[in-house]
Amino acid sequence: MLTLLAALAAYLIGSVSFAVVMSRLLGLPDPRTYGSGNPGATNVLRTGRKAAALATLIGDTAKGAAAVLLMRWLAPDLGLGEGAIAVVAVAAFAGHLYPVYFRFQGGKGVATAFGLLLALDVRLALCALVVFLIVAVATRYVSLASILAAVATAALGPWLLGWGPLALGVALIAALIVWRHRGNLQRLLAGQENKVGLRKPMPPTEQA
Repeated sequence: MLTLLAALAAYLIGSVSFAVVMSRLLGLPDPRTYGSGNPGATNVLRTGRKAAALATLIGDTAKGAAAVLLMRWLAPDLGLGEGAIAVVAVAAFAGHLYPVYFRFQGGKGVATAFGLLLALDVRLALCALVVFLIVAVATRYVSLASILAAVATAALGPWLLGWGPLALGVALIAALIVWRHRGNLQRLLAGQENKVGLRKPMPPTEQA
């Protein structure tokens, strides 16, 4: 029962979409209505408001880290172990993908996943970041960088976290990231995916 309650709390934390929140605070259009339709930092950047995109990135990362760190702090006193921490991590990530506050229209979860990894194991988070940066710089495809970073994280999880529930939770999160990028994969294979710095600007009606 305690694990289920913790998972529910984590889901509600993860459901806070900072792309939507920051856009509303700054008078920007809803990120679900333009570009990729994905409420995340990359799509918010299409408005040209770098500060809004950075705030979205930090917020989405922080909420993932906060959910896991809070559970790690409370787990010993509640008599819970790694299994509960893994469940909380997946629940927070699911909240970002399917936020109850925003009609279950969430983002792809890369920033939130990075926050979760930071709280679970800094080494694993840094490995994911290195893979992401190398691929992004080499190809300028953020989607491909996200997918390969997720795959690398799933592969390294058992080695750094051990063969247990935490590694399983990380693998599930990685699989969900790949699944959420399935449209990007199709465009990559068709040679139609946008590269960083080469995106078309938002139409004037969307910038208003």
